[in-house]
Amino acid sequence: MKKHILLVAGLLYSCFTYSQTENTEQQVVKNRQNSAEQQKKPYVIMISVDGFRYDYAKKYHAQNLLNLAQEGVSAKGMIPSYPSITFPNHYTMVTGLYPAHHGLVSNRFYDRNYKSTYSYKGKTTTEGKWYGGTPLWVLAEQQQMLTASFYWVGSEADIKNTYPTYYYKYNEKISIHDRIQTVVNWLNLPPEIRPHLITFYFPEVDHAGHTYGPNAPETRKQVLFIDSAVNELNKAVKTTGLPVNFVLVSDHGMTQIDTERPLALPAIATDTSKFITSFEDILVELYAKDATQIQRTYTALKKEAKGYDVYLRSKTPGRWHYDAANDRFNRIGDILLVPHWPQVFAMPKRKPNPGVHGYDPKKVKDMQAIFYAWGPAFGQHETIKPFTNVNIYPMVAQLLGLPITEPVDGDESLAKKVLKK
Repeated sequence: MKKHILLVAGLLYSCFTYSQTENTEQQVVKNRQNSAEQQKKPYVIMISVDGFRYDYAKKYHAQNLLNLAQEGVSAKGMIPSYPSITFPNHYTMVTGLYPAHHGLVSNRFYDRNYKSTYSYKGKTTTEGKWYGGTPLWVLAEQQQMLTASFYWVGSEADIKNTYPTYYYKYNEKISIHDRIQTVVNWLNLPPEIRPHLITFYFPEVDHAGHTYGPNAPETRKQVLFIDSAVNELNKAVKTTGLPVNFVLVSDHGMTQIDTERPLALPAIATDTSKFITSFEDILVELYAKDATQIQRTYTALKKEAKGYDVYLRSKTPGRWHYDAANDRFNRIGDILLVPHWPQVFAMPKRKPNPGVHGYDPKKVKDMQAIFYAWGPAFGQHETIKPFTNVNIYPMVAQLLGLPITEPVDGDESLAKKVLKK
């Protein structure tokens, strides 16, 4: 009987998979099952809404989100790790490690050991060698608990030779209704092959915030799209009758910047004979080809800097965890150029976007993200103070009953505040 159920479930998945185009095909790791112990554990759907600023729900009257937040636990804000950009913070939330400790120190960076560059738009995103730590889905799979991912940074890479049991390669072609139905299909699988952790990602608010700015009607429209989509997902999941817990987060916020006076990049920073440069409009990192050039260049840049700060890696703010002792993967630049809000460095051949993130969240509150959680494991009608996002990982691991197997930067403080005793 069990073999028959598994065969039927597999056929259902085949029908769904092959109804998609090649680029949207679901990936399934075969020959995995939940252990008998893990079948008794709770369920978590962890949703990220990229670029959803801490105040967007109230600002744009996203009533469904406000109701769900009020139903469970919400934070006044969640503090991203520095830099407050997408790849480092998504990976921080699922590893409990600061960027310098898990290795994704930016969306683009140079690795001195590999002598090559990681890019969030390249094939490097699928190569496990770039990713440190033990992501939640790897932790779960190692303990015979199945997982699924409808996108999350790192979920397409063979981290510790492990993928989620069910996952998709990133694309934006699958409609929200089909994605929601996929989640329902996953939860309706037999207990032996049903995922207990599902990650789910929305890019729309970030796209609008960059292109039009955080105060634009286009951004409001996408916030309300998320409001509707999360409400639809919540209702659809209820039809399964399972005790599912939701954790809704964002990686960072968004702020309006000065588009008329971008900062010119210092000429010395583009000297490819002396430096390899990793460039973001809110962070420029210089990797010296000759260590004797570092102090001399730093001194010269400090003298000419206007509108931005210049740091040696060894003298960055402690809250960044950027110094050489913390830089476990040797990926942070020798010299960093950090613009003052609301300015950015000029990007080659284009005007800056009106909406930007990446600033130090301690200095720019607009960088703060969201945290809403509801479901049977969470308290009700509670609001907590802002907290750092490294604490998401220990909380989700505790909720799922998964022992953490290696040291992390997060602690149990969030779990103690939001989980029922």
